Amino acid sequence: MTLSLRVTPNAGSDRIEGRELRADGEAVLRLRVAAVPDKGKANAAAVALLAKALGVPKSAIRLVAGETARSKVVEIAGDGPSLAARLEQLL
Repeated sequence: MTLSLRVTPNAGSDRIEGRELRADGEAVLRLRVAAVPDKGKANAAAVALLAKALGVPKSAIRLVAGETARSKVVEIAGDGPSLAARLEQLL
């Protein structure tokens, strides 16, 4: 499963804020992480937060695009229908 994210670093706490509809019509999952955007710390925090919320190991989530940007694309390994159901619960 591929998922588009909007990650905001330097937040007060790690949290998932839900779905956001961008101007181009794309829906993204908005995350806030307390980690700083230095040497991949914010990316690692976003992966850990998403893994915990979806109930998958961190190793099942791979950053596909957006390593240095706020907009990211991740690929999540696992059973697609069950991941989609867990994702809907987050929204």
